[in-house]
Amino acid sequence: MKLTEIHVGDKVRITDLETVNRLVRRRLIDLGIMEGTTIQIKKTLPFGGPYTIEACGQRIAIRKKEAEHIMVEAA
Repeated sequence: MKLTEIHVGDKVRITDLETVNRLVRRRLIDLGIMEGTTIQIKKTLPFGGPYTIEACGQRIAIRKKEAEHIMVEAA
């Protein structure tokens, strides 16, 4: 399932980042967020706003457009 299908507070494990934009994927990997990483959605903003996720003890925001390409499974 896609990251955008998850509810706030759910913990999931990333299964695939291959369809994410190359530059965004590189940035996520630089932050330690890769396949197998457990993340939690902390906040979503309405009207297509960014998603705030927590992983590896840090919070980052990513565009909804990019979150739609991140495949996850229940942790």
